[in-house]
Amino acid sequence: MVEAPRPPGTEPGARAGRTAAEVRAARRLVQAPSNPALQQLAGLAARLLAASASQVSLLTDVQTIGAVSGQDPDLVGSTGALADSLCTVTAAGGAPLVVEDAASDERVASLPPVTSGAVGAYLGVPLVGHDGHVVGALCVFDPSPRVWRSSDVEVLTELAVAATAELELSALSLEYESDRLRWQLAVAAGGVGSFDWDLRTDVLEWDEQVLELFGYGADDFDGTMGAFEDRVHPDDLERVRRLLGEAVRTGGGFEAEYRLVLPGGTTRWVKARGQVVPGADGRPAHLLGAVYDTTSEHGADVRVARVLESMSSAFFSLDRDWRFTYVNAEAERVLQRPREQMLGQDMWELFPGAVGAEFEVQYRRAMTTGEQVDFEAYYPAPLERWYEVRAWGDPDGLSVYFLDVTARHAAQEQAEAERAATQEALRTAERAQQAAERTAQRLTLLARVSAELTATLDTEEAVARLAQHLVPALGDWCIVTLVDEHGSMRDIGAWHAQEAMRPVVQRYRELRLSSTTPSSFLHRALRENRPVLVPSGATEAIAALLRGRARELLQQLAPRCAQVLPLRARGRTVGLVTLFRGEGSEDFTSEDSLIAEQVAERAGLALDNARLYGQQQHMAEGLQRSLLSAPVEPNHLQIVVRYRPAAQAAQVGGDWYDAFLQPDGATVLVIGDVMGHDITAAAAMSQVRSLLRGIAYYSGEAPAAVLSGLDAAMQGLAVGTTATAVVARLEQSDDERERGVTRLRWSNAGHPPPMLLTPDGTVTTLAGLHHDLLLGIAPQLPRIDEEIALDRGSTLLLYTDGLIERRDQDYDRGLLQLREAIGELAKEDLDDLCDGVLQRLLPEHAEDDVALVAVRLHPQDRPRPPQAGPHRVPPTPPAAAPR
Repeated sequence: MVEAPRPPGTEPGARAGRTAAEVRAARRLVQAPSNPALQQLAGLAARLLAASASQVSLLTDVQTIGAVSGQDPDLVGSTGALADSLCTVTAAGGAPLVVEDAASDERVASLPPVTSGAVGAYLGVPLVGHDGHVVGALCVFDPSPRVWRSSDVEVLTELAVAATAELELSALSLEYESDRLRWQLAVAAGGVGSFDWDLRTDVLEWDEQVLELFGYGADDFDGTMGAFEDRVHPDDLERVRRLLGEAVRTGGGFEAEYRLVLPGGTTRWVKARGQVVPGADGRPAHLLGAVYDTTSEHGADVRVARVLESMSSAFFSLDRDWRFTYVNAEAERVLQRPREQMLGQDMWELFPGAVGAEFEVQYRRAMTTGEQVDFEAYYPAPLERWYEVRAWGDPDGLSVYFLDVTARHAAQEQAEAERAATQEALRTAERAQQAAERTAQRLTLLARVSAELTATLDTEEAVARLAQHLVPALGDWCIVTLVDEHGSMRDIGAWHAQEAMRPVVQRYRELRLSSTTPSSFLHRALRENRPVLVPSGATEAIAALLRGRARELLQQLAPRCAQVLPLRARGRTVGLVTLFRGEGSEDFTSEDSLIAEQVAERAGLALDNARLYGQQQHMAEGLQRSLLSAPVEPNHLQIVVRYRPAAQAAQVGGDWYDAFLQPDGATVLVIGDVMGHDITAAAAMSQVRSLLRGIAYYSGEAPAAVLSGLDAAMQGLAVGTTATAVVARLEQSDDERERGVTRLRWSNAGHPPPMLLTPDGTVTTLAGLHHDLLLGIAPQLPRIDEEIALDRGSTLLLYTDGLIERRDQDYDRGLLQLREAIGELAKEDLDDLCDGVLQRLLPEHAEDDVALVAVRLHPQDRPRPPQAGPHRVPPTPPAAAPR
């Protein structure tokens, strides 16, 4: 019985882990297709060692069976856990593993093949790749215990070398064919198209390449996602929809390969990649990307498999007297003799031509030294094949393995011939990729500039952002100029790609307009209202039209070429952009000019929109404020009012506030909102407010009666509108004054409820027991007064719905936020409380206007506090003293 020394790592229970390098080396061989020659080697191993079964295993992160003999052929290609395999133990040791009685051998006794009875005796040899890493094992085994001889180990070792060589050849051939196919596909991938899906308008824009890929003409593509989905293969449509939805939802990237069904039924494969671009509000605005044809990639696998599956190998063995002891079928073909003529015969007598040749030298060296020798040989017609011959000696004789390397030789020759074509294909693919990247970058620039310019309606901010986006995409540095209604120019934005040059550009911007002459390129672009190109030699051309320090700064900046673009909108030039490129940069191309003009067009419109917005907002806010008057300030009552217009220009609202005295000295507070946001609403608000003031003052009635009278007057005078309002009246008898309380009486016509802040900091919503109808609905219905006693030091807040209502939150949430804000600001003076509430609750760009009136009841047993401001009542006060 042969007892091989136990190598490190194979002691009982040991399972050496696979390194990353070993896994990579093995995975390279696993990827090769099924190999008949490998099957022959597995069968030869079983026959030579008289074993019932043999197996070739490759070890990555799993065991993959590459060939079997004496087992189910379907096992080839199957995988299993490394921890369950005897081959894992063999590979971990890096040396032959000899197991004569598996059930009693602690190294393998617990493994499933042993415990199941399938393996009683085992002999395994590591497979070592060309880079020295163990990639697997060749093994033979019997279900019953047996004795393994040292010659068995040697034979299996030699066969393992042959098996490794066969695996390496298969992998090399596959890698070569894969490289060749990859370059062919790179050439076919040159036609790349771009698309832009506007997520806000759901409009899809394709360039001519995408239209052609999808089988559309420019006239029959309607720019909808429906037209896109009409071409996607039904079996791919749901997957593509899901991937698009995920990209839009996460704001990330999109990548998919799918089929198109073209008119006439033709199927085309395409691959698309894109990126979601957010808008100014941070939400996804555009999905930009590219698409190209990948049809040629599908169908190549069959051709590769057909070439690789034609591989074969030859093997024969000799005894120490140089007589043939075994010849396989492929060896018969290579040696061109039937095995019956060779077995038992002297090799040198059968093949006298080999005597004295390299065959004899190498074979005798292997027989003598026992080392493996490798050399290549060419067999002429009728074979006309190149072989790599591997021979190794052992005590029983010599084993010879022929590896057909004709394909490798042909591949080397073909590689030389195809190298130039491959390099050209690479250059073509690189040019196509660069063109696609430039297109995507310019589309992204256009989308980003549009988003940034529309993110603000402040002219200065919009222009300042523009310069930074144009550099370095369209120029090395840039200056943006604003032109007012009178044609006066002002440079207000500048940027340079190099941080060190930015102070120089800024100083040049400050001096340029005052130092330039009317014949300058800048003035010419403004006069002629068209782009002006300054070709090579721009430094000298521009400097000739400058004076003083500005000329020195320009020479320091040293532009090689420049371009001035008018920013136009609504028939007038509102600005100019001057782009400069320095030494080392290319001239402006037609493509550069086109994208620059598109940017200028959008920038001009954004600048003019900003100008119009400012004018309209100023007009709207002035009109609204002119309709509101300053409140009264009775003794010991501090009244504060606020009005905030909506962010949208010319949105004159119907919100109003009021505070005045009735003839009996009671203070009346009013908050109201006429439906609508236009000039008509403002006019109606003015009528309703005036009617309410007159009715309340003349009648001296309580709030419910005042609202009923207003409702009747609106009907009788045909004020065709509806409105909400709260009328509150602060009253106080002599007894109540002695007790330091004031009575609040109010009536609510469909308006948000008042908020009460008591001296102890408690905030209460005065919802009351009843909510009457809006004004202008049913004037005949009675209205109800609500009543509550207020301690001095209390604060009452009335407001319009724009303070608490949002599209993205419900009404109750808004009320809760208002109560929390008032509670947090309870200790502030009344002005700061009102300002703080507006700051906390209103967004940066409010969608609705807001009116607010607040009153604080200061104690009456001391002078009016300074923070309450001056005492202010009408010149002719009512008969009763104000409270």
